[in-house]
Amino acid sequence: MKGFIAICLCAALLTGCAQKPAFEELADGPCSGAQVELIDQHISGQIDALAKRDWKQAYSFASEDFQERVEVDQFIAIIETQYAMLINNQGYQFNQCEIAAGMIMQEVGVRSAEEVFNLTYRLSANGSTLGVEAAVINGVADQLNA
Repeated sequence: MKGFIAICLCAALLTGCAQKPAFEELADGPCSGAQVELIDQHISGQIDALAKRDWKQAYSFASEDFQERVEVDQFIAIIETQYAMLINNQGYQFNQCEIAAGMIMQEVGVRSAEEVFNLTYRLSANGSTLGVEAAVINGVADQLNA
């Protein structure tokens, strides 16, 4: 019986190892469940770090390309002047996630004060590493109507 359990355990471990990484192939269309989970964790990590004003941690969620173009001080200035709702957020929710032309587009609703800001995050995947390229504010809705 112990031998049978060991064989089943080994088979399960090997099967898990054989699975493709969530971002190995980015096919156009809706994000998979595994992709959505990782994307949401990545964006949550950045938003939570911004709320704590942990600038270096928040910056670490940006893509390598972004970090090559934008220094930490510039990043802080951009967030404080254009994305204060992320610092002062009162919660956020993830909506639609799509992949197009090798880029990941994740819609996020961010509550701040009496408004909900609708943002689209654009992320890249380098192997299994995600990076935030940009976030665009698509609109603002009154919280009562959202």
